[in-house]
Amino acid sequence: MIDADALVDNEFLRQFEYTYQNELATIEYALQDRKIFLTKLHIPEGIENEDFEYHFIKTVLDKIKENDSLSVMPTHAKIVKFIRKNRLYKSMLPIGVRI
Repeated sequence: MIDADALVDNEFLRQFEYTYQNELATIEYALQDRKIFLTKLHIPEGIENEDFEYHFIKTVLDKIKENDSLSVMPTHAKIVKFIRKNRLYKSMLPIGVRI
């Protein structure tokens, strides 16, 4: 559904960006030590595809997983919920962190 090659890591604005149906969806992040804090998810109202949010979060986490040196700290409720439902991504959490 989402072309992983079209996902942009905008390091200047500290957000992952994906344009879908001429709308920009973003996940903002902050880097600290070897952790990436996923702080805000923005899906524009113009994106009416119900599965988009799931695939967008999955694609971002897969991109982060490529960088083995980063642990994921989800602080946005929908991203936390996604990781709870998808156990594969729990291994990306720092040691001792449970959600």
